[in-house]
Amino acid sequence: MKKHSHIPSASLLRLFLLSFFVPLLGTLFSLQTAFAQDASFPNRPIKLVVPLAPGGATDTVARIYAKQLSSKLNTPVVVENRVGAGGMIALDSMSKAPADGYTIFVGNLSTNALNETVFAEKIKRKPSEYLTGITTLAIIPHIFVASAQLGINSIPELINYAKRNPDAINHASPGVGTYSMLDMLNFEKAAGLKMTHVPYNGGAGQYIVPMVSNEVQIAFINASSVIEMIRAQKLRALAVTTEKRLPELPNTPTMGEVGFPGVGTNAWQAIFVPVGTPKATIDKLFNASIDALNTEELKEAFKKQLINPAYSKSPEDFNRFVQQEVNRWAAILSNLNVKAE
Repeated sequence: MKKHSHIPSASLLRLFLLSFFVPLLGTLFSLQTAFAQDASFPNRPIKLVVPLAPGGATDTVARIYAKQLSSKLNTPVVVENRVGAGGMIALDSMSKAPADGYTIFVGNLSTNALNETVFAEKIKRKPSEYLTGITTLAIIPHIFVASAQLGINSIPELINYAKRNPDAINHASPGVGTYSMLDMLNFEKAAGLKMTHVPYNGGAGQYIVPMVSNEVQIAFINASSVIEMIRAQKLRALAVTTEKRLPELPNTPTMGEVGFPGVGTNAWQAIFVPVGTPKATIDKLFNASIDALNTEELKEAFKKQLINPAYSKSPEDFNRFVQQEVNRWAAILSNLNVKAE
């Protein structure tokens, strides 16, 4: 008769316990390690990736915010400008960044809402697939500005000049599909004009000098980037995009006052981290950011640049807002038939 091997019941019990508890212990160890990492965050410098060149609003917001965030987290926060392709170069770098909270993207309406539609046929992954939002940082009013050398003092004067001189007006923007470009296309459509678009992919800071020298004549530019040039009378403020006149420019009418209500954007700036960043890290960054935005030093620095601090109720609330912006601007792009070249 063939003998059957026999495993004592005590051995069976040990095998059962090992098969059950070893994976459980591994899971608990992983959770404990993750918790320890979250609890120690941050323990080294944090990098803020800015997708536009120095001198523009995004860079200005990032540098003022970085100083206060560094103080709140008690760690260095370093700004790194990665310029080009309407923000897509910086976004591509973020798609490869580790999800640990040490690389933060300072995005805006163009990079994190418009680009999903503008570059839909060119990008492999949408920004929302690999970035998750933490909070807004600021809302910035825009000004419809003209080169002082153009000799135009109002929107009606500009319209009359442009109609008498077809193709004489060049308008600048940070690139194809950016809200500055779309706002000007909406203005063209409403005013019955045809002008030439000149893109500067490094952001508003790249075309202020050409505008002062009258190489390009007009643009919608954030107030923080141009207020000093307006005060120096190098640029002329023709209208503001806010509902009411800016206290700093009491003699400059709103777009609504000159017959173009709804044309022009008050753009937001915000921070994002890679998808998969631990919730505890996101919460710590969110809370530290709120504290930073509430400091008197930041408020004063923003005020000098005509920047309004603004923060979200929660990271979840902010991500819902971003998706709404993606949908809203997709409809605008479709109506204007704008696509990346």
